[in-house]
Amino acid sequence: QYSLVRDVVSALRRHRMHEQQFRQPPLLVLGNFGLPQMHLKLMAGMFQGMFPALNVHKVNLNSIRRCLLISYDADSQLLEFRHYSIQVVPVGLSRGLRKILQEKFPDLGRMNDISELL
Repeated sequence: QYSLVRDVVSALRRHRMHEQQFRQPPLLVLGNFGLPQMHLKLMAGMFQGMFPALNVHKVNLNSIRRCLLISYDADSQLLEFRHYSIQVVPVGLSRGLRKILQEKFPDLGRMNDISELL
């Protein structure tokens, strides 16, 4: 079973698809591939060979825009592919300051001073 990209995009309220997402390879996450069976090791090696290896200590988090999750179900012997878009969001800030940092300028018409926003 599969879905076309245009069907997925039309079903989303707010989609974030832009060309810059596809300039870097996705972060590959393999689930349930740790079983000692040879065909699982072969599949895991094949998927890992499709994308360059990431050095966890040196990777820039702002460069990772996508995540590819591949999960193996041992009972049904099926693979499940999920492709996610990732966005780095500041945490622990007020809503107004977060919008400014994300380059979304809030409406200041109802406020007397910028300090009300912060």
